[in-house]
Amino acid sequence: MPNGTHQSISCIIVDDEPMARDVVRRYIQQIPTLKLLAEFGNAIDATIFLHEETVDMIFLDIKMPQLSGTDFVRSLRNGPKIIFTTAHKEYAYEGFELDVVDYLLKPIRFDRFLKAVNKAFPQRRQDGDSAGAASSDDNNKVQPSFIYLRVDRKMIKLFLDEVLYVESDKDYVKVYTARGFIVTRQTIASVEAMLSASQFMRIHRSFIVSLAKISSFTHETVEIGKKELPIGKLYRNSFLKLQHQ
Repeated sequence: MPNGTHQSISCIIVDDEPMARDVVRRYIQQIPTLKLLAEFGNAIDATIFLHEETVDMIFLDIKMPQLSGTDFVRSLRNGPKIIFTTAHKEYAYEGFELDVVDYLLKPIRFDRFLKAVNKAFPQRRQDGDSAGAASSDDNNKVQPSFIYLRVDRKMIKLFLDEVLYVESDKDYVKVYTARGFIVTRQTIASVEAMLSASQFMRIHRSFIVSLAKISSFTHETVEIGKKELPIGKLYRNSFLKLQHQ
């Protein structure tokens, strides 16, 4: 069972790449039940830490200097759950031989990260896992004020209260704000998984809207500012039910 108060899931990051640690740290911060205890640039320092502390899960790179991620796992006795995070897919077979929870290939998408965490602790589904429907206690949780999206080679901070709507455009997603839009190469489902279901809603296979930014709606369209967006048939009942609560 996870350690800590309120059944939080304690974890550490072990990766020799600072930017890779940064991405995983930001993803962890978007899942309220995950508690990051520490992060390390090598497995030796992580080993020393684990002699003094107990953790539930490790996000672990494989190819590292001095001690590889796979050798590190072999050294653990009754160790925590392991999720490999690596840019080298050729290590996948070796990783699964060690009975790790999952194998995330860099650059890691948030929806895959979330799926891996849920796989590690299936008895506790994490926030953002279900698309389009708010959990019963969603409004009582502290919602993140921003997310990070990859734009070209940068991770761009996006404040959620500025978002008007999100549009899918083939292999890309456009996120619109009052100041314009940004384009990120990922699926609309992965962006949806990063957003709070109490603040945003999927109304069409190609659109997610900020509920606070809706100025008017009909059975077929939603209006945000001067932009009119279609409501898809599959999403209509859920949207209209929410608006009439």
